[in-house]
Amino acid sequence: MTAGTRSAARPVLAVDQGTSGTKALVLCPRRGVIGSGSAPVHPREGPGGLVEVDPAELYGSVVRAGRQALAEAGEPVAAVGLANQGETVLAWDRATGRPLTPALVWQDRRAASVCAELAPHAEALRRLTGLPLDPYFAAPKMTWLRRHLTREGTVTTSDVWLVHRLTGAYVTDAATAGRTQLLDLDRVAWSGTALGIFGLDGEDLPEIVDCDTPVGTTTAFGPELPLTGLLVDQQAALLAQRVTEPGTAKCTYGTGAFLLAQTGPQPRRGDSGLVSCVAWRLSGETSYCLDGQVYTAASAVRWLTGLGVVSGAADLDRVGGSVPDSGGVTFVPALAGLAAPWWRGEARGSLTGLGLGTRPGHLVRALCEGLAAQVTALADAAARDLGRPLTVLRVDGGLTRSALLMQTQADLLQLPVEVSALPDATALGIGAVARLGQEPGLTVDEAVPHWRPRTVYEPRIDADEAAERLAVFHAAVTAELERTDRTERTAREGGAPLPAPRPARTAADTEADTEAEADTHAAADTERAAGARPTGGAERAAGTDR
Repeated sequence: MTAGTRSAARPVLAVDQGTSGTKALVLCPRRGVIGSGSAPVHPREGPGGLVEVDPAELYGSVVRAGRQALAEAGEPVAAVGLANQGETVLAWDRATGRPLTPALVWQDRRAASVCAELAPHAEALRRLTGLPLDPYFAAPKMTWLRRHLTREGTVTTSDVWLVHRLTGAYVTDAATAGRTQLLDLDRVAWSGTALGIFGLDGEDLPEIVDCDTPVGTTTAFGPELPLTGLLVDQQAALLAQRVTEPGTAKCTYGTGAFLLAQTGPQPRRGDSGLVSCVAWRLSGETSYCLDGQVYTAASAVRWLTGLGVVSGAADLDRVGGSVPDSGGVTFVPALAGLAAPWWRGEARGSLTGLGLGTRPGHLVRALCEGLAAQVTALADAAARDLGRPLTVLRVDGGLTRSALLMQTQADLLQLPVEVSALPDATALGIGAVARLGQEPGLTVDEAVPHWRPRTVYEPRIDADEAAERLAVFHAAVTAELERTDRTERTAREGGAPLPAPRPARTAADTEADTEAEADTHAAADTERAAGARPTGGAERAAGTDR
């Protein structure tokens, strides 16, 4: 049986709660998208790496987007699915559901001091959880929150709070649990060892459930509906792109860029710097993937927009097309640090090669080249860990509308880049999971929409030129990392002192006198580029990719 042949199947509501907003779709197995809604959220950035958002705004955006999609569809749905940001955390009161802190967004870097303190445990944590020790993941932020904001209530990822608000359940799905750095990757269960290292062993953690598990019902969207699908956003996009076989990969270009490669039923821990994590657990069967991140993609475009270089992402091709190349400008867009495969969160972005003749178009092309070079580094790392090269890269997200960026990606990657004809991949993926939870016996192949590329970008330069351009970018990265190392060395040797790390605590520790607390736990623990090959398919506005 193929997708869409179950005539009795009713639509589902798929909600993608992302960094900058929430997108909701009503998905019909036979008619596709029949209703949509969206609502913005407004993260706040501040000194010291602060990136926060009001939890009430997250929940309000979910309800508004969902109700809007249902109103546009004008017909009942059978179930709801919810995708989430993954590593965003907050503290809240389980009795009342009231948030006790802002939500620390996945981009928040204030837990860097926690990671520096726990550095002796980094390799043990990587082996246990599949994740490198970095503030990007939830556990360091949870420890930082407990030290600096509150000891009250429970501290969880944002999905747990949203699900509790919607249904009263206290659960998280296996893939989202894998983004905490508290999950034993092989057992797919909470790790007492990891909890102890982070000083979180007294925390009341949610039950880990399959992604297609009905967890309760909600009336938040109007009529009472079962919540039958939960999945972290990038893994939902992976499913929607039908990257279900080992060796295949996708990249989502949203607030950041996220490349995931499927590894099958066993986790694959390589030494390339990529993350090994749960892709999903469906009907008790776990699938794993490799994951690499670029912290700033659309957010780097917003940075250029703030400088007046472009008016927005839709302006990239027009401004970049005004010049033939980057004019010798190299942009390392590490505006929130370097993620995989470098894992140097303290690094900063750099622009080099500027001159009196530098124009906005050169900056745009340098940004596109920098983003594409980082994604190429992730793809190369995935190929090393998989033991075989990738043959194609499937892509989705708002920035895939830039022909300049996508052609640059194909050129540097030296592979075809297939742009999805199905926008809002995360919402489509969580919609498929909601159907799996609502219709017992449905297969993944039946639940996931048919995949087709809207456009295919083929490389237009040869491998030697691609290698030369990549070498220039990597030299700039090396120079930036050397500068960062010199700055830190100067601080240690008599310049401005670095802040002293604070020791990890357990849930039993009080808030008094941090000097006396728990040192023992720290130890214990526009498609106009020539060469683009249109393949048809209507395009909708892109959703709220992470």
